[in-house]
Amino acid sequence: MGRVRWRDRSKVERVEWQSRVSLRVINWVFFLAWSGLGLVGSIRGDATATTLFAALMAVNVAQCVVADRHVRLAIDQYLGRGRVPRAWTAAGFCLALASVGLIAALAGTQSVKHGMIVMPLIFAPMPFGGAYALQVPIRTFVRRAVALLAVGIVATAVIARPSPGWLATLTAMLALALGIALLCYRCSIWNLSVMWESEHAREIEARLAVAEERLRFGRDLHDVMGRNLSVVALKSELAVQLARRGRTEDAVAQMIEVQRIAQESQKEVREVVRGYRAADLAAELAGARGVLGAAGIACTVTGGAPDLPADVQSALGWVVRETTTNVLRHGDARTCRVTLAAGGGDVVLTVENDGVDPSGGDGRPGSGLAGLRERLAEVAGTLEAGVVERDRFRVVATVPVRAGRADGSGVQQEPEPVEAGTASHGGAR
Repeated sequence: MGRVRWRDRSKVERVEWQSRVSLRVINWVFFLAWSGLGLVGSIRGDATATTLFAALMAVNVAQCVVADRHVRLAIDQYLGRGRVPRAWTAAGFCLALASVGLIAALAGTQSVKHGMIVMPLIFAPMPFGGAYALQVPIRTFVRRAVALLAVGIVATAVIARPSPGWLATLTAMLALALGIALLCYRCSIWNLSVMWESEHAREIEARLAVAEERLRFGRDLHDVMGRNLSVVALKSELAVQLARRGRTEDAVAQMIEVQRIAQESQKEVREVVRGYRAADLAAELAGARGVLGAAGIACTVTGGAPDLPADVQSALGWVVRETTTNVLRHGDARTCRVTLAAGGGDVVLTVENDGVDPSGGDGRPGSGLAGLRERLAEVAGTLEAGVVERDRFRVVATVPVRAGRADGSGVQQEPEPVEAGTASHGGAR
């Protein structure tokens, strides 16, 4: 895979690149500043001091080389992208021990003047400690660091028998080095991991938003086109029957109506795509009465609920639209009753029709009812649907209406039942 250009990297990828480079370079900076240059001019000129100094520099360089790879692997492990092979951990640990041992030899042979031995002593455990701090939990790192520090101090006190002051200095410097390694490496990569988690959360949020929009679009398209296509099919069939009977003018009238519905469907689909469409309850009740009447289904619309909020009207309007579509498409309905009632802080819409298959085939929940439940949930409403009284199917939508919430126009009372037989095409089914 080719290298990714800097301008093609995301912000988090750029931060990760900077963190990786910084943590790999920092070992070389500390080596030059603390161990290399720190001892220049402080080493005595005898062969023993020179040999020990050269060996220490070689071990320090090896520490930086090993740490370069060790740190990269440790960062990947901390970010959950792999594991650090034990060989790299063992190599870093052994080099750290060798470095501390050579520093102890320099101190024991009094090969360093002016007390500058504390500088390489701070650096010695850092290349390994920084990478290891990313491999284990903080508490584990601290426990093991304290244990190793205690063992090293005791061993130094027994073997070299240094003065109490020098032993205290050794303890303080090693503890400082391990603390710097922990804070420098762990905090830097912890910040990086938080940034990656935020990036992944944003990606998941974006995917969920896309999925939600797809569901919304599918639900709205189903609600919009379901009834209209049912009406188009019904009126087209009616026009064919009228044409066969020689009633060409009536057939033409039906096809004009089909053309009008198709044009309205195009407009509604565009509104769905824009996401601005809202169903009007009064218009949907009137439309349901007309459509069912044209299909030869005796439709009765009763009751009313004035001053409903716009969002409640829209949700109940979709219930009327979807249930009307189901009455047309499923079963063999002869009557349908729509009741709207308000009381007790709730508005209840009931749609009930006959002609349902007694076997319960029409009682199965479909995507339309699922979409209605989602719409009603947005206004804290509920939906109940099922077969009642053998061949009747009932849908009950209940929405709470809080006082002071009303912001929409009311639904007009329609106390007088409207029978399908009064429709112009009521007997053509």
